[in-house]
Amino acid sequence: MMGSEKVIEEKKQGQALLTEEKEGNTKKLYIESYGCQMNLNDSEIVASILAEEGYNTTHLLEEADLVLVNTCSIREKAEQTVRKRLQKYNAVKKINPTMKVGVLGCMAERLKAKFLEEEKIVDLVVGPDAYRDLPHLLEEVNEGREAVNVILSKEETYGDVSPVRLNSNGVSAFVSITRGCDNMCTFCVVPFTRGRERSRDPKSILEEIKQLHQKGYKEVTLLGQNVDSFLWYGGGLKKDFKNASEIAKSTAIDFSQLLDMVATAFPKMRIRFSTSNPQDMSLDVLHTMAKHTNICKYIHLPIQSGSTAVLKRMNRQHTREEYLELVDNIRKIIPECALSQDMIAGFCGETEEEHKDTLSLMEYVKYDFGFMFAYSERPGTPAAKKMPDDVPLDVKKRRLNEIIQLQQKHGLYRMEQFVGKTVEVLIEGSSKKSDKHWKGRNSQNAVVVFPKNNEQIGDFVNVYIENCTSATLIGKRI
Repeated sequence: MMGSEKVIEEKKQGQALLTEEKEGNTKKLYIESYGCQMNLNDSEIVASILAEEGYNTTHLLEEADLVLVNTCSIREKAEQTVRKRLQKYNAVKKINPTMKVGVLGCMAERLKAKFLEEEKIVDLVVGPDAYRDLPHLLEEVNEGREAVNVILSKEETYGDVSPVRLNSNGVSAFVSITRGCDNMCTFCVVPFTRGRERSRDPKSILEEIKQLHQKGYKEVTLLGQNVDSFLWYGGGLKKDFKNASEIAKSTAIDFSQLLDMVATAFPKMRIRFSTSNPQDMSLDVLHTMAKHTNICKYIHLPIQSGSTAVLKRMNRQHTREEYLELVDNIRKIIPECALSQDMIAGFCGETEEEHKDTLSLMEYVKYDFGFMFAYSERPGTPAAKKMPDDVPLDVKKRRLNEIIQLQQKHGLYRMEQFVGKTVEVLIEGSSKKSDKHWKGRNSQNAVVVFPKNNEQIGDFVNVYIENCTSATLIGKRI
């Protein structure tokens, strides 16, 4: 069993997204998302922009006037899936010739020529910073022209767009606080597909959370490719901060301050955040987490490899020792904090010794959850250009398997620590396996199931943990 986050994610991949109907809208939008949480959140922004243009969402492909697929270019599988989906849309287009098909998101830039010119399988291609341009692009399409906008922006954060919450449980929501990424990890394509890092105005973040709070949401996750490097100094790119005026510098707001502002303003809401980058995580953030009971005690802290030499080849800006020092500080400042990892098995040039470094790091940290992959080359990344993908597939698979086995052992060990204790659970919905049980999560992000009584979705309840698996806590309400 992999970590709980990814399990939920996979379920959502490619679901058509539904929103509440907007009065007076006559056109139908069918939108599917693949990839990371950022992409799902972007689809909510797109639905919001198009709601103003007369579109309501539908889950019936056949009745759609506009079909959009929001893509990911991190994993090869996502790309193959999108191609298959486009073939399916085009089959429907034969029945419904007025239907328009568009590709959004991270794959747009790289595949625009293929999709539009060579294969003629889409009408429009829109990159992650150009969603505001959709109304104009749709006009172009309606006049029979191809429409493309894949320009990356230095300013765009969609701070003033209130996302329409798609397929939401009404309890937890994601709020984007940064866009883009400045960390040039050699295996990753994000800086090229999503552009340079910029932060969103804290006022607009607080306003969005306030709206969610008023609608009865109980939990928000602050979202960014790298939330720890949040830095608001009046707008502009993170990398240009050094050129800012003295006053802009002295009044700047960093991630720890933003976290403090959000937790203070909404004491009744749970606050989570993702994803953290070890090199940017300050001790201030840990002290802020320790100070507020409503900030969940869970950090997703990707490392990718336990070997300093591999980290260097990956261009991660920290060593094994620095990472472990951060983990020690987390344990000291927030003793009850859960940690999860991202791990890549078989990165370019990885030796058996370096793989053992990963296993020994895992033994030291004993992560609660993990998201583990065998390395596969991504077009357009520095690694693809400069480093041979030279670890044989069977070796990658064996190493990945060893990592997964170890993670399962640690996951079970961490879950067992909760048995015999009482935890606070936010009810998210019915359990997958039984509609007589509720499912929710505790502060440490562990999934908890317990028998239903007269509780409701969105309630906070105390649950006594009687038993566990390596991924789930089982208990009863007190």
